[in-house]
Amino acid sequence: MTHSEFRFAHHPEDVKKYNTQELRDHFLIPEIFKKNEISLTYSMYDRFIAGGAFPVDKALKLEAFDDLKSENFLDRRELGIINVGGAGKVSVDGEVYEIGHKEALYVGRGNKEVIFEKSGSEQPYFYLNSAPAHHPYPTKKVGKEDAEVIELGDAKYANKRILNKLIVNSILETCQLQMGMTELVEGNVWNTMPPHTHTRRMEVYFYFDLEEGQTISHFMGQPDETRHIFMKNHQAVISPEWSIHAGAGTSNYTFIWGMAGENLDYGDMDKVTPDELK
Repeated sequence: MTHSEFRFAHHPEDVKKYNTQELRDHFLIPEIFKKNEISLTYSMYDRFIAGGAFPVDKALKLEAFDDLKSENFLDRRELGIINVGGAGKVSVDGEVYEIGHKEALYVGRGNKEVIFEKSGSEQPYFYLNSAPAHHPYPTKKVGKEDAEVIELGDAKYANKRILNKLIVNSILETCQLQMGMTELVEGNVWNTMPPHTHTRRMEVYFYFDLEEGQTISHFMGQPDETRHIFMKNHQAVISPEWSIHAGAGTSNYTFIWGMAGENLDYGDMDKVTPDELK
C-alpha cells in the first residue's frame, strides 16, 4: 500500500507569520514509517518526494498515486533509498539488491516495479527520496565503503561530524537527486554549522539514531528571520531553497540530507556566519 500527502510551497514573507503549529503542519513530516505501508509526502518545492517503506510482515510495492498522473512511480522520476534499519532487500524489475544498515540504492527513471522486503529477522527501515528525472540512469547500490567520506567540524564548537556522500554525482550519475548521511560524533550536537542557503536547490532533512527521550531543534527560515521546529527520532523536515537548514540535538544523532534542483555542485552554498543569524 502506498499512501501520499501533498504539500504546497510557501513564500518566506508568509512563513514569518506562522505560529508553531502552522510551521509543523507545513514543513514537518512527523511519521515516516507506518507498518506495512509506503508513506510519501509530495512537496511543491522542486516536486520533491520524501517518505519511507516499512515492510514488517509483507512485501511492499511502490505505486504511483493520483498527483503523479503516471502509470508507474518512476515513469518520470528517479529514486534514492537509504536503509536506516536492519538488512533488507529491494527488487527493481526483478533484480534483487541486498541493502544493509546505512547502505543506499539509486533507482533510475523508467523502471516499472520496485518492491521492498525484509531479508531475515531484523527490521529494515527504507528511507526514500525522489525527484523528477529527464534521463534514465542505471540502478546502482552504494555501500558505506563506496561513500565519499569527509570529516567536518570541531569538538570546540560541538559540531564534529562525519559526512558520507552516497547518491551524489561524484559517485554515480543522477538527473538532480543528491543524498548523503551525516553522523554526529558522540558529545557533539550541531549539524550544518556554520549555516547556509542555496537558492539553486531545496532540501529535506531526516533525523534518526536519536536516543530515546531526546530531541532535535531544527532551525529554518531566512538568516535574519529564523524559526525552529522541535523534532523526534525518525522524523523529516522540508527545507525551502530560501531557508537555512541547521539543527542542534540534546544528544548526538545521524541525519540524511536529500536535495533536488538545478545544480549538482555540493559546494554551491551561500554561507552565513553564526553571528549573522537572527
